[in-house]
Amino acid sequence: MSRKGVTGSGMSRPVTILVGLAATFLVIAGLRDAAGIVGPTFLALVLTIAVHPLHTWAERRRLPGWVGTIAGLAAIYACLLALVVSFAVAIARFATLLPAYRVQFARLLDRTLAWLADLGLTQTQLEEMAGALDINKLVTVASSVAGGALGVLTSLGFVVTLLLFMVADAAGFGHKLLAMPAERLRLARALSTFATGTRRYLVVSTVFGLAVAVVDVAALLVIGVPAALLWGLLSFITNYIPNIGFVLGLVPPAVIGLLEGGPRMMIAVIVAYSVANVAIQSVLQPKVVGNVVDVSATLTMLSLVFWAFTLGAIGALLAVPLTLLVKALLVDADPDAAWLQPLLSAQRKSTR
Repeated sequence: MSRKGVTGSGMSRPVTILVGLAATFLVIAGLRDAAGIVGPTFLALVLTIAVHPLHTWAERRRLPGWVGTIAGLAAIYACLLALVVSFAVAIARFATLLPAYRVQFARLLDRTLAWLADLGLTQTQLEEMAGALDINKLVTVASSVAGGALGVLTSLGFVVTLLLFMVADAAGFGHKLLAMPAERLRLARALSTFATGTRRYLVVSTVFGLAVAVVDVAALLVIGVPAALLWGLLSFITNYIPNIGFVLGLVPPAVIGLLEGGPRMMIAVIVAYSVANVAIQSVLQPKVVGNVVDVSATLTMLSLVFWAFTLGAIGALLAVPLTLLVKALLVDADPDAAWLQPLLSAQRKSTR
């Protein structure tokens, strides 16, 4: 008979918890150090999962296995090429956009400083604020953000090479799962659930991202904000980032609207984006995504923070698939952890 508070390993529960936390922090530190490899590798895995139905399509039509592989690689490479080209054009357009508003920015800054002076700010405080709000610094910040995004794209060389092997190996992966021993069938089912959930998440995010981008572009064209298609592309890409993607996609067109047409145009952009966000991203999309991947909204938000901290930009983009993989390995595949599933789920499940 085991003593109260002592686990099956012979250690007390507090010691077990401390050892588990220490191991967790070591794993997180290791992931951060290897983020340059882990992030692109998982991106390649997600892309492989996304096109795997092409293998199934080829098998059903009794086509050679290489047909599904070639079709999958062609689909992935076409999407990556379109992303790189569109992103490069977007960065080039944005880099030439901000400097063109130097005069408007200077006038807006003068009016803002005059208003702050009327409120009682000292000359020293105004000079410090003017130095902090220099448009050159805005260009520098925008360049830094673009550089971070390009950092994701620079890893595509590794991803493209890795995809050649992953997509080829994925052709028979389903049969390998079916051939696993009976005692490992729970793990096989968990991995299958992860793959299915990842594909569904990508489809839902893509559909809602396109819907939001179309609404945003139409609104920006009506309002008169320059480079509406650029901001629509940004809105589509940031839609893959849960919860805060809306804010990331809103800031640039709102700033350009402020410089182009003043506070009224900026407010119009914010209102238009907010309406689209509330109607599509805040009401419809979370409910659909929650039902599709069966992950609670709280866990989705925490996963975004955690994976962005651990793996950087790729972690933010792939926060939900990464969480689904961890859930599959640590919860769904472990009978002793089955009690966690209702707590992590987005749906109400009765145990009766």
